[in-house]
Amino acid sequence: MKHILTVLAVIAGLGLMAGSIWAEDQAAKPAASAADPSKLVVALLQMESIGEDQAANLKKADEFCRNAAHMGADVALMPEMWNVGYADYPGKTRESRDKWAAKAVARDSDYVRHFVSLAKELNMAIVVTYLEKWPGAPRNSATMIDRRGKELFTYAKVHTCDFVKREAACTPGDGFKVAELDTAKGKLTVGVMICYDREFPESARILMLKGAELILTPNACTLDDLKVDQFKIRAYENALAVAMTNYAAPHPGCAGRSVAFGAKGRSIVEAPGSEGIYLANVDVAEVRDFRKRTIWGAAFRRPQGYKELTKDRKPAVFERNNAFGEKFVQGER
Repeated sequence: MKHILTVLAVIAGLGLMAGSIWAEDQAAKPAASAADPSKLVVALLQMESIGEDQAANLKKADEFCRNAAHMGADVALMPEMWNVGYADYPGKTRESRDKWAAKAVARDSDYVRHFVSLAKELNMAIVVTYLEKWPGAPRNSATMIDRRGKELFTYAKVHTCDFVKREAACTPGDGFKVAELDTAKGKLTVGVMICYDREFPESARILMLKGAELILTPNACTLDDLKVDQFKIRAYENALAVAMTNYAAPHPGCAGRSVAFGAKGRSIVEAPGSEGIYLANVDVAEVRDFRKRTIWGAAFRRPQGYKELTKDRKPAVFERNNAFGEKFVQGER
């Protein structure tokens, strides 16, 4: 049976990073980690899924969460749609789509309840991700659970990737959510956006306006330098910290590079492609101090000039069809 062994690496100029590897016939040990007890520690659970095997994915995430807690994490963050491993389905038939949608789990399912109990047991907040059962079509969702096992909110991805089948077959979320998260290091306001959400600056901006000091992002895609830089910019322009967990290589279309950035755009951690637990030490005091002095964020905004942003229109050059060959219409779903 495979277990996690904690290993450490120091990344020059970027601070400390803690990782984990899978090894045969080794006992899992709570070894020394790079967790900074003076900072909020977010564990980026950069995992490779067991395909669509939901029981196996649950078991693996459970073990990663337990090891993250041993390493000193205050929050554990999964990759996007973990229960089904962000699996797609073959073909474009209604039958194959329905078979895939049937894998969705409810918010009160055994899958979600397992991590509610685990968060309480470990005294660690967990962001659990899943294909959520929903009327009409499932949602790509994440539930924020605090260290006492309380569900603070469930967020459904607003910017679904309609250019791929699995997400064109999902119901988009209708807004962004934040909540006050009580941790052993104190309270802070946390929001969630998922993967493609980050490519629209409005996502992080709305979360900032709602008070988010930290944005957690479950992810599932290849991250080139420009996409990583998007996280840096979202942090800096909104004067908040961001932390993102991606699937590990060789997950199809993914290659690790989970990241976290502080409010000044400083890199906290960037993971390699390999599977592991990578710790992001988030300096909440720095975020709050920077927000008091920065010219960014909401300091000098002029929202009266942003009316065009809320109109359901776009230049013709951006007209697109979705993954099913249907015209994508803004505001239609």
